[in-house]
Amino acid sequence: MVKGEQIQKSVELFWNKFLAETGRNETSKYIDVFHFELTEKLANELLQLVLVGQKKATASSLFAYQIEGARVPEVGDLSIVTDWEGNPKCVIETTAVTIIPYKEITYDICKREGEDDTLESWQRGHERFYKSEGKSLGYEFTEDMPVVFEDFEVVYQII
Repeated sequence: MVKGEQIQKSVELFWNKFLAETGRNETSKYIDVFHFELTEKLANELLQLVLVGQKKATASSLFAYQIEGARVPEVGDLSIVTDWEGNPKCVIETTAVTIIPYKEITYDICKREGEDDTLESWQRGHERFYKSEGKSLGYEFTEDMPVVFEDFEVVYQII
């Protein structure tokens, strides 16, 4: 079996276990399967913050959704978060979505991501991420760039 096929099979088994153990309707669907960040180290570190309840939000470029033809998350969406290798670790449910210009994000907003102690630290990390992602996807980071700020809660995880 090819690694991609193994990951997909693992995701489906994880999802079916989630449905069975939580009593959700078997027709429930997940919207996305993803890991955070663009490097293994950061992806796995952010996953750990989610699993311990420190990270309760994420911020994405609206341009990335548009370029990739993906729909913006909506309240009630379920997604599977994986580690860097693609192993499913938890299910999150979107609880709020706000689209806001990058320059209008305050510390009260960004601290929900659970990653930084200051607004400046959050800005440095996210600007670096958006510039790197923009280079690969074909958009340019600006202070006016719309950010999709998604709050979520973990509704299931492997312990």
